[in-house]
Amino acid sequence: MNILRFIIGCKPGEAREREEKIAIVGAGPAGLAAAGYLRCRGFKVDVYDKGEEPGGLLIYGILEIHIDKKKVREGIRELKELGVNFYQKVEVGKDVLLEDLIKNYSAVLIATGTWKTRFLGIPGSKLPGVLGAFEWIIQYHKWKYGYSSVKPEIKSRVAVIGGGLTAVDAVYVSKWLGAKEIHVIYRRTREYAPAGVRGFKEMEEQGAIIHELLSPVEYIAGSSGRVAAVRAQKMRLVKMPGETRPRPEPIEGAYETIEVDMVLEAVGLYPTPPSMIDKIGVRLRRNGTIDTDEYKRTTREPVFAAGDVEHGASLIGPAFKSGLDAAKAIEKYLNGEIGWRKD
Repeated sequence: MNILRFIIGCKPGEAREREEKIAIVGAGPAGLAAAGYLRCRGFKVDVYDKGEEPGGLLIYGILEIHIDKKKVREGIRELKELGVNFYQKVEVGKDVLLEDLIKNYSAVLIATGTWKTRFLGIPGSKLPGVLGAFEWIIQYHKWKYGYSSVKPEIKSRVAVIGGGLTAVDAVYVSKWLGAKEIHVIYRRTREYAPAGVRGFKEMEEQGAIIHELLSPVEYIAGSSGRVAAVRAQKMRLVKMPGETRPRPEPIEGAYETIEVDMVLEAVGLYPTPPSMIDKIGVRLRRNGTIDTDEYKRTTREPVFAAGDVEHGASLIGPAFKSGLDAAKAIEKYLNGEIGWRKD
């Protein structure tokens, strides 16, 4: 993946230099795509990111078996050669105030993604050994790349809850770290899972035991106080008019208990905008994403938003496109071609 393949014919020194400075918060797919476009158009670009290195999800959230991280890093080096400035281990809202970025830059783009697990919240969710799969995978990469000395927790019998790509990666990492028994629990069937039939086949090839049409209702503690089992209700699929996927409905009185000593939840992610962002006039939607219009403008001038923090958890392609769309809108705004939204 070469970041600059999204920028047609851009080489160092070719763009006419402009005086406007753009701050981008987040160095994931959306932030990198926006940074490349804006720098190629001559803008001064500073990227603020809380990670130890740029890349966001591309480095910390996705396994190397799915993405060539050497090429990701090569693309980031090309951005640096173009003049994009990266400020790492800087958390906007904590280390740097968003209000200060607004004062010091011509435009600000928020592209901080979705970095927080959406837990089921069932009884036992707070037990030791119940973890968010995404944060656990991030910790694995930090440990692997030498950014942390803390090896991710692993136990002998692991339950992975969910049927998406994070669940697939959690199975791989569980096996690599030494789990002896891996159970995947999903409330629909693989044909309707985000990871698809292919993803489920990958998990089975890693030795995972697949439990379809099961939905966890309780995590049960053992004598040590740690999670020791998953109690799940059996489900059936019911087709509803107008819905693309059949709806899972519980089968009354039908349950199954699976003994485990660790649970990794991978059922969804929350958007993670900078802290206190709503206190400076940037409105959030009910689902936690940043409210934008067709030009990625937020409710606070001159703040734009793009990527998963703006449209919810997605794949790399949509995040890149969102970042490019936002960058083009920022250019139009600074050229005086569009004003600010009125609401």
